[in-house]
Amino acid sequence: MTDAHDTAADSALRTTGGAPPDDDGSSSATEAPIPLLEPREGIPPVVTDDAALAEVTAAFAAGTGPVAVDAERASGYRYGQRAYLVQLRRQGAGSALIDPVACPDLSGLGEALSGVEWVLHAATQDLPCLREIGMLPTRLFDTELAGRLAGFPRVGLGAMVENVLGFVLEKGHSAVDWSTRPLPEPWLRYAALDVELLVDLRDALEKELDRQGKLEWAWQEFDAIASAPPPEPRKDPWRRTSGMHKVRRRRQMAVVRELWQTRDRIAQRRDVSPGKVLSDAAIVEAALAVPATVHALAALNGFGSRVGRRQLEQWQAAVDRARALSEAQLPQPGQPVTGPPPPRAWADKDPVAAARLSAARAGVSALAERLNMPQENLITPDTVRRVCWEPPQPAGPESVAAALAGYGARPWQVEQVTPVLVAALDSGGSTQA
Repeated sequence: MTDAHDTAADSALRTTGGAPPDDDGSSSATEAPIPLLEPREGIPPVVTDDAALAEVTAAFAAGTGPVAVDAERASGYRYGQRAYLVQLRRQGAGSALIDPVACPDLSGLGEALSGVEWVLHAATQDLPCLREIGMLPTRLFDTELAGRLAGFPRVGLGAMVENVLGFVLEKGHSAVDWSTRPLPEPWLRYAALDVELLVDLRDALEKELDRQGKLEWAWQEFDAIASAPPPEPRKDPWRRTSGMHKVRRRRQMAVVRELWQTRDRIAQRRDVSPGKVLSDAAIVEAALAVPATVHALAALNGFGSRVGRRQLEQWQAAVDRARALSEAQLPQPGQPVTGPPPPRAWADKDPVAAARLSAARAGVSALAERLNMPQENLITPDTVRRVCWEPPQPAGPESVAAALAGYGARPWQVEQVTPVLVAALDSGGSTQA
């Protein structure tokens, strides 16, 4: 097999379509991408005991350069988002596949890699499950985010490896049940290949970001991810039930809440995805109908012939609990709003603010297009709304910059967006004067 590392090094940024345009507006193209079929050193054995973990830890501690890290979960199959396989690769250490079910404490490995730059793709997806097993980077490089900042329209790992390095990754096992034991060899091969070229991709993207003058911006983004605290538990997660917009009455909302919480307890106890216990569509169907009997419940979509009598009774008991609540115990129609109202309501509530928001959105959109990156990576829409709803007074460069920083914008974002918002706040206000 062609040595992927050597071939990638020949061209820091070889594009096969879907790459950022060159400075002259064109997009380069080279020969057809090369399928990457086997890891360089073959599929490494899966680490399943303390002795093997100690060997891997020592090898990676002695390695050099950044370490590529990835994790596989069993989304849609198991409850929660725990890791079921961890993959690593580092120069001098090769690749490693670790079973975090057999080795649930990887804090020793995490400590051995403290201070080392970790390379992840879509880091915010993997960091929560890595944190659970004792692995958390102090410094990272996110290749997906780098691709967004650099203006790549397709930033999935397969697309990035193909467009930047010229290799095709086999992606057929991305949605399999990674809690399966033993893991089939084709899945392990896929997992090892996911980190095979991650550091090569990182190096090429660093050069591209530097060429575009965005490298410092990227480092600020990566540092923000690495230093971010764990997210707070979501308040009233049952409100995010798919189809919730159909549920209007408070009694119906109570049915959603009781069914959602019952389903969650069952899913957690059985360690299965909540959707495998009861679908969101069935929950909403029952909420709209508020059935009074098991027979009425069984007639609804999602509670048909395949649902046993005992299961029907537990779901009906949840509905009955909601039916028995007093008016004071029923959930309120919506969660307390801490920020601005929905933009669609601005024209009625505050036409001047609506004009400011319209001007700001147009300015941010134009700036994002000039910088060749998604608007949401330039500045979050929520930050723009907050500044436009309650702009600082007076709305000058210093006060707007301070407001942006207060909402968590990074220095590079503040520098880029402040002039746009100052102009928008001025034009939006004067339009209505």
